[in-house]
Amino acid sequence: MKYYLAIDQGTTGTTALLVDANTFNFIDKVTLEHPQFYPTPGHVEHSLVEIWKTVRESISMLLTKTKSNAKDIVGIGITNQRETTCAFDRKGNALAKAIVWQDRRTINFCKEIVRDGKQDLIKAKTGLPVDPYFSATKIHWLLNYNENVKVENRSDNVLFGTIDTYLTFKLSGGRAYVTEPSNASRTMLMNLKTCQWDDELLSYFKVRKTSLPQIHDTFGHFGVTHGLDFLPDNIPISCLFGDQQSALFGQACLRPGSIKCTYGTGAFLLLNTGSNIVFSNNGLLTTIAYSCKGEKQYAIEGSCYIAGAAVQWLRDNLKIINSSSEIEVLAKQVSNLTEMEFIYFLPFFTGLGSPYWVSEAKAALVGLTRDSGPSHIARACLEGICFSINDLIQTMRNDSGLLITTLKVDGGAVVNDLLMSMQATISNSQIIRPRVIETTAYGAALGAAIGLGNLQMEGISHLWKEDAIFEKNPEWTDYFNTKYAGWGKLIKKLYL
Repeated sequence: MKYYLAIDQGTTGTTALLVDANTFNFIDKVTLEHPQFYPTPGHVEHSLVEIWKTVRESISMLLTKTKSNAKDIVGIGITNQRETTCAFDRKGNALAKAIVWQDRRTINFCKEIVRDGKQDLIKAKTGLPVDPYFSATKIHWLLNYNENVKVENRSDNVLFGTIDTYLTFKLSGGRAYVTEPSNASRTMLMNLKTCQWDDELLSYFKVRKTSLPQIHDTFGHFGVTHGLDFLPDNIPISCLFGDQQSALFGQACLRPGSIKCTYGTGAFLLLNTGSNIVFSNNGLLTTIAYSCKGEKQYAIEGSCYIAGAAVQWLRDNLKIINSSSEIEVLAKQVSNLTEMEFIYFLPFFTGLGSPYWVSEAKAALVGLTRDSGPSHIARACLEGICFSINDLIQTMRNDSGLLITTLKVDGGAVVNDLLMSMQATISNSQIIRPRVIETTAYGAALGAAIGLGNLQMEGISHLWKEDAIFEKNPEWTDYFNTKYAGWGKLIKKLYL
C-alpha cells in the first residue's frame, strides 16, 4: 500500500496522519503535544527544537503503529499554525523561540503604525488590519530586541518564516527555503494581488527580502526529504498549507460561497470568494485560500483567538476537568437554564479578534452567585465559544449578503454534540460534521496528491463524507436569543 503523509503542526501539538494513496481513505494518526511558554503576561512562545522533535517522533510512532514502511510514502503535505514566526540561521539552527500567533508583545508598535497612518495602505495591500496577530510586527520585534537575531542579521545569516517554512527547511536538509500564499498572506508583508513580497512593506518593516522564503503555489514541488534518520531521502514535499485554508480545502469548500468553521485552539470561519478579492467593511480579514498553477483563490475570514484553548484552561488552570472531553458531561449537569441567565464566559485570554480587534482585551467570567459551580462554568465556557463564533457568522452574513443557513464544521471540539447543538441554535444554522474531523491534516494530504498530479480538483468533493447534522433546538431559542443580546451588551461595556 502507498501513502500520503500529512504533517499538521498546530498550536498545541503536532499530528502525523496517513492517507491511502489509492482510495484517499484515512488510515490513522498520532498526535503529540509540545510545551507552551509564557515568559511574561501577553507573551506566548514555542520552542522550534521541541516542535521538530514532535514532528520526528509523531511520524516514527505512526509508522510503527500502522506497521507501515516509510518507503511507501509517495508524498508529504504540511499544514501549520499560521502567523507564528520563526527565526533560524542558514544551517537551520533556531535563533530564538518562535513567537506564537497569540502573542501580544507588539501592541505598542502596532499603535505606532496606526499613528504613522499606514493602516489603510497595509489593508489595501494585504487585506489585514494592523494587529500583533500577524508576522511582520513579530519579525520587527526580533530584529530589534533579540540579540541572536540582531547579530546574525548583520551578516545576512538570519532566515524568517512561518512554521511551514521551518519544517520544509528541516525536512529537506536545508535545501528548500520556501512558503506559499495561504501562509505568506498572514505575514502582513505579501501583496494579495501579486502573491509576492511587497517591497514597500519590506522597507517599512526593515526586513531584507533575502531573509524571507520564496513564495510558490500551494500545490507543487517544494523539495524532497534529505538526510533524515526517520524518513528516506527523496520523498517529495508537494503541498504547504496554512491550517485554516487547509481545513477549507479538506471540507471541499472549493466554490465561491462555501463556508466552514474550524474549532481548534482558536475558531476560524472562512468563506470562499473565488477569484475575487473581497474586502470586509466589518472587521473580517481578506486572505488567500490557495494558489494552483498560478490561479489564485481568495477567502474572507473571521478569527476567534480562543476556542478549544478555553476548555484547556478549565482543565489546566481551574482543574475542574481532567480531560477536554469531560466538559460535555459536566456542562450537561446544568438542567435549569435559568441558573445560567447572567453567567457569561468571555474567552478573550489573548485579545479580542474579529470583528472587533481589541488587542488589549482580557478574558472575563461574570455573573456568578454563591450557588454557581463547575457545571455552570463549563456550560458558560461552551456558550462563550458559540457566541464568539456567532459574532463571526453574523458579520459574515452582513459582509457577504448570504443567509448562511448551513455551516460545515471540523476540528477536535466538534465531537462535542452539546457544543454543536448550541451552535446550531445560537446561529440559526444547520451544522454539518464530516466523517473525517481532522480536515486540516486531511486537506494537506489531498493537497499533496494535487501537487503531484495524482488527484484533480473535481475529485475533492467526491471524497468528502457527512457524519452528522445538528439542527437548532426550539426549547433553547428564547434563552439564547436573550442571552446573546446580553453578550453584545457586555462586549460593548467591557471592551469597546
